Amino acid sequence: MQHVDWSKPSLLVSLVCIAFNPLAWNIVARNEYRNKTLTRIFGGNAKWGCYFLAFMIFSFGILRDSLYHHALSEQPSRPLLPNDAPFNLHFLVPILLFVVGQTFVITSTYALGITGTFLGDYFGILMDHRVEGFPFNVVENPMYFGSTLCFAATALWYEKPAGIIVTLYVYICYAIALRFEGPFTTMIYSKHTEIASEAAKKKL
Repeated sequence: MQHVDWSKPSLLVSLVCIAFNPLAWNIVARNEYRNKTLTRIFGGNAKWGCYFLAFMIFSFGILRDSLYHHALSEQPSRPLLPNDAPFNLHFLVPILLFVVGQTFVITSTYALGITGTFLGDYFGILMDHRVEGFPFNVVENPMYFGSTLCFAATALWYEKPAGIIVTLYVYICYAIALRFEGPFTTMIYSKHTEIASEAAKKKL
């Protein structure tokens, strides 16, 4: 903790933005599920509403990363991995973490598509089946896991102890977000299955 400068406002701003993103998107998405606010704004087009939310999430994600980098630039540096380790591990470890993290993020987005990635199910845009291939057969929440790895990689690359603290904070924020996201998404699909089942019975 002595190598973290808590007096720098940039660190607090970064922490606030990190917490704001998943909190805000969960609030917006739940409101959309109940009131269809964005769908109505876009003339009843749920896909355009979802695309708009995707654009906002992506944009705020870039802002979050920018604020994180700025915060780290104002923090003290200290070697986090031994510089005399074989194979230049102080370079290789952060590079490997970043590559793995980005792989999880990019491949999960590809597997889910735009609407599947950016809360389309809250708009009524449901997937036909659960995605079980890579990277979901490796980790349950590859988007959040990959993002956390990238935060850790950045902290190690710039040798910023504050970055390790922020990474733990990111992990906690995502864990809390998933406690709300997971059950709510399960409820959406359960309701959809019930409605489809009742409709099928009526046809019979």
